[in-house]
Amino acid sequence: MTRIIRLALVSLAAWLPAAPSALAQRPYIGYAYPAGGQQGTTFAVRLGGQTLTDVSEAVVSGAGVTARVIEYWPRLGPQEMQLLNEQAAELRKATSAVASAKAPAMMMMSDDSMMMMSSGAGGGKTGGINPSLTNLLAKIDTRRREYVQTPACASISSLVFLEVKIAPNAEPGERELRVITPRGVSNPLAFHVGQLPETTRKPMTTASLQVLGKEEQALRKRPTNEVEVRISLPCTMNGQVASGEINRYRFAARKGQRLVVSTLARQLIPYVADAVPGWFQPVLALYDDKGKELIYNDDFKFKPDPVIAYEVPKDGEYVLAIFDSIHRGREDFIYRISIGELPFITSLFPMGGQAGSAMSPQMRGWNLHDAHLKPPSKQAAPGIYQITAVRKGQHSNPMPFAVDNLPEILDKEPNNVLSAPQQVTLPVIVNGRIDKPADWDVFQFKGKSNTWVVVEVQARRLDSPLDSVIKLTDAAGKVLAFNDDCEDLGAGANTHHADSYFMVKLPADGYYFAHIGDTARQGGPEHAYRLRISAPQHDFALRAVPSSLSLRSNSTATVGIHAIRKDGYTGPIKIELKDPPPGFSAAPVTLAANQIITRLTVKSDLRSTPEPVKLTIVGSAKIGEKEIVREAVPAEDRMQAFLWRHLLPARDLLALVYDPGYQPPPKRIAKPRPPAETNLLVSAKTTVASNSLAAAALAAATNASGTNAAPPKPKFTKSQVASRLRQLKLLFEEGLLTDDFYHEKVAECEAAQ
Repeated sequence: MTRIIRLALVSLAAWLPAAPSALAQRPYIGYAYPAGGQQGTTFAVRLGGQTLTDVSEAVVSGAGVTARVIEYWPRLGPQEMQLLNEQAAELRKATSAVASAKAPAMMMMSDDSMMMMSSGAGGGKTGGINPSLTNLLAKIDTRRREYVQTPACASISSLVFLEVKIAPNAEPGERELRVITPRGVSNPLAFHVGQLPETTRKPMTTASLQVLGKEEQALRKRPTNEVEVRISLPCTMNGQVASGEINRYRFAARKGQRLVVSTLARQLIPYVADAVPGWFQPVLALYDDKGKELIYNDDFKFKPDPVIAYEVPKDGEYVLAIFDSIHRGREDFIYRISIGELPFITSLFPMGGQAGSAMSPQMRGWNLHDAHLKPPSKQAAPGIYQITAVRKGQHSNPMPFAVDNLPEILDKEPNNVLSAPQQVTLPVIVNGRIDKPADWDVFQFKGKSNTWVVVEVQARRLDSPLDSVIKLTDAAGKVLAFNDDCEDLGAGANTHHADSYFMVKLPADGYYFAHIGDTARQGGPEHAYRLRISAPQHDFALRAVPSSLSLRSNSTATVGIHAIRKDGYTGPIKIELKDPPPGFSAAPVTLAANQIITRLTVKSDLRSTPEPVKLTIVGSAKIGEKEIVREAVPAEDRMQAFLWRHLLPARDLLALVYDPGYQPPPKRIAKPRPPAETNLLVSAKTTVASNSLAAAALAAATNASGTNAAPPKPKFTKSQVASRLRQLKLLFEEGLLTDDFYHEKVAECEAAQ
């Protein structure tokens, strides 16, 4: 707990200085729906976020996926909605007037008059109502339906609409999606390339804030035909869960089918900072055609995303349901569920191998017959790799696999007690299992007085359900060191640091015993581990936060550098840019002894960059006689439930330089205001309300005593004008106001100046 709180404070210290330059203009995306698609398809994606003004581009990492920005909807306020309501009312009056006038009036109109009727919205003339008027009215009504005065989460209420195209040969698996604005690059979101046919539910509108005691007023009112969707196996389902909702999918299955139902939810959006307990907790349930629950799952091992493996007992109809465990929901509670006779790995053994040697782990899971695994090559450098199995062209779920330089062995039973240990020679990595509940594995090694020994477990970080506990004893059974959990700041989204670690100085020459077991006294063939027993392997890893920078012309931005020191390494680490692109530079900085965080200032002498550029930050240190160089992994500092912070790794560190004085050309230019007699909208309004307008004009022209009245007061104060003009410009450039309405409202503002 102490180290977690320290991370929160240290991360905040690194975050705040970077805010003016690196984060102030940085766009943010909170969700993408759907969060992926099938190879060889083109589909629409809806993004929710903030600071998304003038989104120019969307990019997906890796080859074979392209994204095109279609439209951007900023969050509207009450004043903008009032303007839209007034515009909609005028359009309805105009179309009603035109309809009543019918053919004679239409015959007298010129082509130019017909075009003015659409007031910049496009279209042409017809024998009746101009279709561009009705199209504009429909567009306004769509925006009004999407409006929520108090959204459940304001930080995801601005919307961007994309068209995404995935090539047929695009590599399946997880990618990263970002958007680019003239002033910055967004955070990355997980985006998946799938292989199965997909179905996507209609996107939710922005969820309303729930008020205590009036929660039912904020619930979504969806049609009954959206509650249950029929699918054909195999399939990937994309959906969003609203508050209190259950999404159901009906399908036919045959007896003997070995179905796997796997969910991506928390893996898409690991943390939701302003929701308790801090994330979407999906639950899966499978029912027969009579509504009887057959199987239920709310997590997979220690992971919160559920997985169901089910052998179909008989031919028939089945229904799969998904919902949040405490029935919360909003538009960023998104999921991808894949169902079918899919290859699925539940465990690997061993979970790693030695660099330079052939690696062929054994798989356990479902539908893996005839599947072949793709382990790292002999040339793979030390690290953790994601590997999959392939069966009939279908890729399985990815599994982590560790590669290390140290010698490796397998544990050999019986080795359960101090009197019958397995003898090992240091340094070594033991690949073993806690085979059964309450099992212990004991390893004996020879040590020397005043030498340091490290005992470390890799299990949970490699997707093993083992919650390890380790201890070191001498020959008499005296406990010299003990550890249950040890936090690893490089573990990304992990919420339970269940792997164990300690470093201890041996008190005397002799034999020592390393014991490993499961804290909860659980065990089984999937409770695998990698146990390292060695002298300290001094090393470090780096994280660069955030994963994108925004720089003004000829300016600077700072990036926080977190050092993860390993096996007690306390020496200095030099931080610098590696092979900076033209126009970029950074003065090297040094992390002093024991220091774990610093800031690197990145400078650019460019006026702007047309596209984001990739930066690489490295750290170097002399450890013993070796010069060690490690590349900093870009990361996002994300909060979990108000307190705990996590450094979520990203693929690239991107930088964008922008000119703060640059003003993009207007998206739409108002036509000069035409004479009133040729303006259809004005004519229509005059025709419809001529009597009432005349009466109003007469009343305004004379007072009670028959004398001329004073000029009417302006509708707005001078302090309100600037805000009003911005609102009008925003709506006009989005194509939601006609030229004439825009001119009319601007004139009201000019009258106040």
